[in-house]
Amino acid sequence: MDVEFRDDDLKKLETDAAFTGTFSKAIVSAFRKRLQFIRAAVDERDFYPMRSLRFEKLKGNRSHQYSMRLNDQWRLIVEIKTAKPKNVIVVVAIEDYH
Repeated sequence: MDVEFRDDDLKKLETDAAFTGTFSKAIVSAFRKRLQFIRAAVDERDFYPMRSLRFEKLKGNRSHQYSMRLNDQWRLIVEIKTAKPKNVIVVVAIEDYH
């Protein structure tokens, strides 16, 4: 899948090996692994069988967004933009769920 970033720091987090933003190295490593998985996916249906990702649609005023687990505490928040020939994942944020 193609990937876009809502925030330039999130893009830099993926591409700049020395940049960690305000996150721990473990979170940055998990973020980069998730992005590799997302880029290798054909579409979002590839995420559902991977139960460890806990890919789920959010509710309420965030019903257009999805979360994906980075670890027990942190989640990657994404949106799916419909496009042809394939959908685009928009990386919105990394959020603390506790």
